[in-house]
Amino acid sequence: MDNALLNRQVVFFAGKGGVGKSTSAAAFALYAADQDRRVLLVSTDPAHNLADLFHTPIGGEGITRVAPNLDAVEVDVHRETHRYLDGVKENIRRTVRSTMLDEALRQIDLAAHSPGAAEAALFDRMVSLILEESQAYDLLVFDTAPTGHTVRLLTLPELMGTWVDGLLKRRHKRNRDYSHWLGDGEVPDDPLYDVLSRRRQRAAAMRDILLDDQTTAFVFVLVPEYLPITETRNAIRELADWNIHVRHLVVNKLLPEGVTDPFFRERLAREHRWLARIDEYFPDLHPLRLPLLPGDVDSREALDQVAREMARALDPGR
Repeated sequence: MDNALLNRQVVFFAGKGGVGKSTSAAAFALYAADQDRRVLLVSTDPAHNLADLFHTPIGGEGITRVAPNLDAVEVDVHRETHRYLDGVKENIRRTVRSTMLDEALRQIDLAAHSPGAAEAALFDRMVSLILEESQAYDLLVFDTAPTGHTVRLLTLPELMGTWVDGLLKRRHKRNRDYSHWLGDGEVPDDPLYDVLSRRRQRAAAMRDILLDDQTTAFVFVLVPEYLPITETRNAIRELADWNIHVRHLVVNKLLPEGVTDPFFRERLAREHRWLARIDEYFPDLHPLRLPLLPGDVDSREALDQVAREMARALDPGR
């Protein structure tokens, strides 16, 4: 990883829970802000950590200044899900016959707890932030949910685009058949078709952003252990199947060289073996190595220390 990351407009941090993903995202955001970049740090992880890391209340509605050049927002999944479904209800009220409206709205209420509802709502909020805040900020940094949720979130533009395309084709055929049946050649107004078209355009815009290597970068955070390495490897492969290519790694919590205690010497030897495996599994990625700190990242001073380590790794000449 190098300073090319600073030239991106969007950077996603992902990884298995507990590897230091939120800390790495926050440290990178601090580093970028210190380089005079206007940065918005966004948490889409339901278990938000940014407020604890910065020791500052951070809400889901407004944007909070947490450091010079650095703002933050923690997206409230519950609120966004209900906001998203309220928008769906409003569209339904404009397009569904009154005799079917009550049942349609009831089904939408039930959908709030269905699989994928939260991801769809988060995706909608993420698209809004990227498309609407890009003029106010040079860089948007996303601290995402653990790996599985993130993979589903990042592949949603392709899935939604395909799904909406199918709906649009069927809707177009229905309107054409209706026009033919009336015999006047006039295609009827169809508010639902317009809604679907706008949603398709948003999904396409988001897909273009995710697939543009000059605009967006993906950083996976891991520690040199079996499960995080395996999960990262599987996630990178799955994203590649959707043409989303991960090119950066953060290898976190590395032991210092030269330990003398037998327990830590054994741990260090094991760590070296896993680092060699990381180089073998990810030969084309750019690893950034961060040390294990003596204490927890439980204060702003500790977070600033991680940011300094991030700066040294990104810019060894500092």
